[in-house]
Amino acid sequence: MIDRRTFLATTGALATGLAGCLGRGADSGNHDIGMSSSAFLPAELRVEPGTTVVWKNTSTHAHTVTAYENTLPDGTEYFASGGYETEQGARDAWYESGGGAIYAGKTFSHTFEEPGRYSYVCIPHESSNMAGVILVGDVGEADS
Repeated sequence: MIDRRTFLATTGALATGLAGCLGRGADSGNHDIGMSSSAFLPAELRVEPGTTVVWKNTSTHAHTVTAYENTLPDGTEYFASGGYETEQGARDAWYESGGGAIYAGKTFSHTFEEPGRYSYVCIPHESSNMAGVILVGDVGEADS
């Protein structure tokens, strides 16, 4: 039989531990897209041209924001955390040295000037389907 003190000590520690777990990733301030352990939240965001989108790593895992270069609208600027100019450059940097990593609590931003569909991925979590899309302007799902 458990005495009252043991019960309270056990449930108090459990509640404290759960409070920390429940709060992780729930940060909703000053960013448009959060990054959980294996997902962009939300995975799709619609904005108007000229909007700066801010991604924030709300997890404890390192992430990247890396545009899928071959899906970007013609004539638009390439984007990737770490400032790489090509998708291959971003991939090489990640695999060589963790280049482009966005660590817990840090942010990355990019301004989308032209209408279109902008697909992107987190390189270290690509196999977990951690990908997202920014829809700029009146572009539809099938438009590119």
